[in-house]
Order: sequence, then structure tokens, then C-alpha cells
Amino acid sequence: MALKIGDKAPDFELTTKAVEGPKKLKLSSNFGQKNTVLLFVPMAFTGVCTKELCAVSQGLSAYTSLHAEVWGISGDNPFAQAAWAEKEKITLPLLSDYDHKVAGAYGAAYASFLPEKNLGMAGVPKRSAFVVDKQGIIRYAEINDNPGQLPNFEAIQAALATLK
Repeated sequence: MALKIGDKAPDFELTTKAVEGPKKLKLSSNFGQKNTVLLFVPMAFTGVCTKELCAVSQGLSAYTSLHAEVWGISGDNPFAQAAWAEKEKITLPLLSDYDHKVAGAYGAAYASFLPEKNLGMAGVPKRSAFVVDKQGIIRYAEINDNPGQLPNFEAIQAALATLK
């Protein structure tokens, strides 16, 4: 079931590849400190995902000025994500939801990704966006069934602007 505005955000801890090597990031570590924008994307090295996360990287100051940290989440392993980030100059943390449990907990996973191609890829994250406030409550939720549809970044920033 998809999460909605007002729901408590499921906490999670996922691996990212930092300069010093792999490390864990935990959503609740931001509680009481800053808002968090979670951007689920289907796959690294694909056109729309690259466009989305490059655009957000280039405009990251708009989110930091709204007291928010932005995390990208995909089912790719952290080493593939790091290679993608380096190649495309993606500067936000990319978190590996390799087993698709977090996408599932947020109701943002495909039962079958691109079923018309018969790829047999269940659990791939849908292109989705969530704003989680400092108390761990979802203040914006958008889940797109169409993998080519970008989130509404103006609405995300408007939601952040209402938060202290």
C-alpha cells in the first residue's frame, strides 16, 4: 500500500558509497535536524533517471536552503551507483535498496517492471518522491507508474517551504 501525506515514514538504513568507502545512512538520523527528500528512481545509467538526478544535483542549493537533504534511492548496488554518480556528476547521496525492501515499504515498487518486455523484474522502484519532515512524517508523496514521468519538483519545493 502506498504511503500518503500524514503517514509516519518507515525508517530504514541503506548503504551509500562515500569518498571514504561504503557507509550506512539512516533516515531517522535526520529526525529533529532536517527534512529529507527521498527520490526513488528505477535504475542507474538510464536516460530519465540521469536527467532527474543531474537536474537535482545542479539545483541542490534550492533544497539545502529549505533545510532539506536529498537522497536518491535505487535497487542498484552502491558501486554501480558510485560509478554512475562519477560519470554523470551526480552530487546527492545515492542509496542502494538492493533487495527492494524500502521501495516496497513506501508502496513505490513495481510488481513487474516493463511487463510488456517480459523482463521479470519485480520490486524495481517506481519514480517517486517523498518529503519527510523533521518529525518523520510524510508531507509530500508522489508515485508515478510511468517511469518516464519526472516528479513535480515545484510541488516538492513548495511542500518544503511550508516546513520549519
